[in-house]
Amino acid sequence: MQSSLSRRISHIRDHPALRVFMLVWFSQLVSVFGSGLTSFTLGLWVYQQTGSVTAFSLMALAATLPRILLSPLAGVVADRFDRRLVMAVSDAGAGLSTLVVALLMATGRLEIWHLYVATLWSAAFSSFQWPAYSAATVQLVPKEQLGRVNGLVSIGRGASEVLAPALAGLLIGVIGVVGVILIDVVTFLFAVAVLLMVRFPRPTTDGPEPTGTVQASKPNSLLQDATFGWRYVLSRPGLLWLLVFVAIFNLVWSMVGALATPLVLGFAGAAELGLFITIAGSGMLIGSLVMSAWGGPKPRILGVIGFELLSGLCFILMGMEPALWRLGLGAFGAHFTIAVIEGSNKSIWQSKIPEDIQGRVFAAWQMISLSMAPIALLSAGPLADRVFEPLMRSASTVQNLPVLSTLVGAGPGRGVGLMFVLMGVIKIIVSIAGWMNRHVRDVERSA
Repeated sequence: MQSSLSRRISHIRDHPALRVFMLVWFSQLVSVFGSGLTSFTLGLWVYQQTGSVTAFSLMALAATLPRILLSPLAGVVADRFDRRLVMAVSDAGAGLSTLVVALLMATGRLEIWHLYVATLWSAAFSSFQWPAYSAATVQLVPKEQLGRVNGLVSIGRGASEVLAPALAGLLIGVIGVVGVILIDVVTFLFAVAVLLMVRFPRPTTDGPEPTGTVQASKPNSLLQDATFGWRYVLSRPGLLWLLVFVAIFNLVWSMVGALATPLVLGFAGAAELGLFITIAGSGMLIGSLVMSAWGGPKPRILGVIGFELLSGLCFILMGMEPALWRLGLGAFGAHFTIAVIEGSNKSIWQSKIPEDIQGRVFAAWQMISLSMAPIALLSAGPLADRVFEPLMRSASTVQNLPVLSTLVGAGPGRGVGLMFVLMGVIKIIVSIAGWMNRHVRDVERSA
């Protein structure tokens, strides 16, 4: 009997389009890793130059806003043009901004505002890359393999979080900051070269169409085309409710990302923070490997709702009374679930939407998902500083709410811990509500 690995190799050999996907996936994996090197290196440079947390926030905002604002146009482009070329142009545009940053730094002319402009430029091109890549995957991969290949796509993100910072730290001492950034430029060139070498099959329209509201044929005007993804989702209750619940989950995840560092530094130091980041990234990487081998549960909605509930339990564990082992276990578990959740959710959308309109629908999904990050960044800090931190530092809280103070502890940083517990409870409640919603529960059969 053939081994599992042998069967997979044989399956890839028998499907030429799947071989193309593996080439594209590997080139994008290399490119994402290169971008992780640059992200860490430039983040370190910004901190050394300014010592300002605000500078980091502005960089994050510059990386997010173009992707939100340009998503409708990106979806139109992904559906009207060859998705392979859209991805190639996106990678080339992002790589150009990285090259300009390297040249400015090499000549001693780089300033902070240059990085803001370069980040805006790179994010604008990246906004076109994700819908095209997500939609192209369905052109190249059999639907029964979508869970596994989405797990493969997540590997790049996990490797970037775990390995890129450590490797960048070593490379800076050997080849300098400019050398590390130039490595990223080379990875962009590699990704572009692979995309120019391969060919994608034409998208088909073999998926089900909505009845009575929106037709899948391309509208005539650019405005109609840009809003088509929203109208398509609105016409399908299963996908609409799934998007609503996932948006709530994304809001909580974004708040966790904004508060994770204060949570750790509330009772530990920089060394423990580095260990925490490594453990969390390892969970993401291992979860991606498991998802790529497993493919996720059946039905796939269990991979979304069930693992979001599990991550809620992990958030509660992280927010409880400070203990490094508890924090590490919760961070690993929460990040392990990411690959299963994202892979399952993405596979549902990919398998239910006709290929020729996926760019526009994924753009609508990208827009609502990314819009959660600014909301979380703007609300997490004030809630922690003005509400929860004062609450958990108050002597009256310890006296009047002994169960609460016993659960999360009292003093500096424990307000953030309480927020983690509450966000975990919210995720559990929303997960249960999502499963009880028949449109979400039956989305794979009815959407």
